[in-house]
Amino acid sequence: MNLVEWLQRIMVGFGAAWVMWLMIGLSVVSVAIILERAWFFWSLRDDLAVLARDLRTSLDDSIEAARKRMEASPSAEAAVVSAGLAVAHQGPDAAEEAMAGAAALQRMKLERRLAYLGTLGNNAPFIGLFGTVIGVVGAFDALGQAAKTPVAQAASQAMAPQAVMSSIAEALVATAVGLAVAIPAVAANNYFQRMIKSTLANTEALTRVLLAHLKIDPAFAGAAPAVAAEPRVKAARAPRQEESRKGGAGEEER
Repeated sequence: MNLVEWLQRIMVGFGAAWVMWLMIGLSVVSVAIILERAWFFWSLRDDLAVLARDLRTSLDDSIEAARKRMEASPSAEAAVVSAGLAVAHQGPDAAEEAMAGAAALQRMKLERRLAYLGTLGNNAPFIGLFGTVIGVVGAFDALGQAAKTPVAQAASQAMAPQAVMSSIAEALVATAVGLAVAIPAVAANNYFQRMIKSTLANTEALTRVLLAHLKIDPAFAGAAPAVAAEPRVKAARAPRQEESRKGGAGEEER
């Protein structure tokens, strides 16, 4: 038995049914991911025009007001801007770096599990085609087995076209299943990728609003939070109080 005959026996023995069951299982996982991602993106929805307007308005008030407004929004764009506002008192450079890191983190969350949809959409037709090839091999093997005996030759010649066409029709079901699995996966993946691209563009726009405000108003950027500024004020007063005490002691000695 050569290698070709050995592979043929394996294909005929297992058949193409397992390929279709595999495709059905992959499609169930694909639908679950599509629903989960749809719910995730739905939970992040917000009116970005209103959010940008509120950011500009609150920045005219204070960093804390802008931060509270951003934290009240469920969107990924607001989460990135909040990271910049948290370190805005350290200057525009610190805010820009913080927002770049937050944007990378949000992108990872947005792209989660989408690689599966892309891989399935690209490979499902080939898996279905593999099932079709197995089915065609099985059809021709059955035809060859029937033609081996002289008694069956006449009957097999009469039944050959019908048998081959019927077997090929069954084999093509695997290709149809592969396409049925791939098309929704590709469509959903393209839609989600478009939403990610739009989200990142909106994030870039909001971060530029914050950075422009920090660069235009250096005093605003250098204003530390009240909690952080209080220890520095006390530390600055301590040397002055010590000098006053020394000066008073010198006058008493005179």
